[in-house]
Amino acid sequence: MNYLSVENVTKSFGDRAILNNISFGVAQGQKVALVGVNGSGKSTLLKILMDMEQPDAGEVIFRNELVVRHLLQNPEFSEGQTVLDAVYLDTDETHLLLKQYERALLKASNGEENHEEVQQLIEKIDAAGAWDLESQAKQILGKLGIHQMDADVSKLSGGQQKRIALAGVLIQKPDLLILDEPTNHLDIETIEWLENYLSQANMALILVTHDRYFLEKVTNEIIELDGGKLHAYKGNYQYFLEKKAEREANEATNIDKAKNLYRKELDWIRRQPKARGTKAKYRVDAFNDTKAKAFSGSQTQELKLNAKASRQGKKILEVEALSHGFADKQLIQNFSYTFQKQDKIGIVGPNGSGKTTFIRLLLGELEANSGEIIKGETTKFGYYRQIEPNFNGEQTIIEFAKSIAEVVEVGKGKTIGVSQFLTRFLFPPDVQYKPIGKLSGGEKRRLQLLQILLQSPNFLVLDEPTNDLDLITLNTLEEYLEAFEGCLMIVSHDRYFMDRLVEHMFIFDSGTSVKDFPGNYTDFRQQQQEESKPTTQVKETAKKSTPKEQKEKKKLSYKEQREFDLLEKEIPKLEEKKAALIEALNTADSDHEKLAALSQEIGEITDLLDEKEMRWLELSEFA
Repeated sequence: MNYLSVENVTKSFGDRAILNNISFGVAQGQKVALVGVNGSGKSTLLKILMDMEQPDAGEVIFRNELVVRHLLQNPEFSEGQTVLDAVYLDTDETHLLLKQYERALLKASNGEENHEEVQQLIEKIDAAGAWDLESQAKQILGKLGIHQMDADVSKLSGGQQKRIALAGVLIQKPDLLILDEPTNHLDIETIEWLENYLSQANMALILVTHDRYFLEKVTNEIIELDGGKLHAYKGNYQYFLEKKAEREANEATNIDKAKNLYRKELDWIRRQPKARGTKAKYRVDAFNDTKAKAFSGSQTQELKLNAKASRQGKKILEVEALSHGFADKQLIQNFSYTFQKQDKIGIVGPNGSGKTTFIRLLLGELEANSGEIIKGETTKFGYYRQIEPNFNGEQTIIEFAKSIAEVVEVGKGKTIGVSQFLTRFLFPPDVQYKPIGKLSGGEKRRLQLLQILLQSPNFLVLDEPTNDLDLITLNTLEEYLEAFEGCLMIVSHDRYFMDRLVEHMFIFDSGTSVKDFPGNYTDFRQQQQEESKPTTQVKETAKKSTPKEQKEKKKLSYKEQREFDLLEKEIPKLEEKKAALIEALNTADSDHEKLAALSQEIGEITDLLDEKEMRWLELSEFA
């Protein structure tokens, strides 16, 4: 059954065609993701579907009596609107009944004598057969952490408002749900619950998200917007990647063929007498068609990140017995850690567990209640905040960039001008003189990232860096961070991003402990699931094992196995780095300072190698 038909929709802004004659349909149970680079028209298309924007041509047709709901990235609520008002509709009799029932329960909990009112509402809900909806609503609200039904929504945080708006559209049980970045501002556990809910729900879905695990699990069709055109792929994210690569390879081949034909046709056109009016019209038309095809290949813009990090010294950052909290809520208790070179750490935990507070303590923005944080002399932080920086809206992009640096070092002693660096950040010369105030949200986030990298930090702290970035930009950022030579610390709800980049994690558990877990997010979740399984009791035998038998029976724990696997990856890398340093030492000139620095670094790596190899030997006996 077809729910939605989009027919020949076109939309332009000025002389730029965002959507060019696109058509597609959505059927019952179909779950569709819109993907494309920032500026490709995803948000514009969603606004057209939600009747917030009108197309220049074409039409959007919904099936009669279809219940359609949508969730924007940043939902808005009126002042004084309570959670109850936000999640239940006044226009729906059953919703209105449940809202009255919840209000009556709130009165009763506040000591008001209203037993008769509650009993009457119970009878009405019985008669309406609405207890299933009430139960489902309670489950959704509970899973999203919504408990204060009389709270003023306008006074809550952005994350809480997003949860309430999400609860509202889910409770309303639409036939078709439209979601714009539904995972933003949600913690990882909530995201996992939401993807399970949506993957099993009997509703059609159109969503925009950068969360690749979410795409993989929830969607069964992906629509890519590229250069105003639409490309549909029947399958999940992995299938989309495979077929997109095939399509682009075929297009490149066809464009090459068209260019060869174009050259021949161009030669024929030029050889015809100018005064001759009898040129074969079909040849001229074919020439124009071939020309259009030959130059149809859009210039794929790619973000290029290769700013060089400042050199790091031996001491990076040491945390000793750190404790901190606010009023009666303790967030961190007696935490100690010594950061090593090229540490790649992920930070996870529920909202309010102290993740951002911990970062601000490390960066010196907050003073700890107790403990000590010792920063190395050469450690240079770069902090990508969850909140967009306060840019001067009237300042142009090039003025802003030049206020930080005129030239940028990009490795191996090479430097480039800041304008060229801006171009690599997808700010071409004709855009560089645009006021920052006219940039989109995604462009401002990209400028924020540029601001940080221009300062050549050697310790990057990224707080929710994936918000507002498209998939292509995300992939490029990941490649840069994989090769980043400094320390990296990430707070993110993007599980794919975390899995690809981090080697161990700090786990915040809404209490006072911060655990250092050796592995990425999927490893951590796997361990959690294993620990939650019921354990079987094994009866002890009367016969005692010999020391040899005990050694044979010992197995590595999950944590030890993960440590062993990491050591097998780290040791070859350290050996390669040591060999490169020895080669540099052998070929170095007579600069004594440089020779001394190389010798010191070789000594440090040798000590680290000895330590890791000894640990590997210990673990290998039981692996």
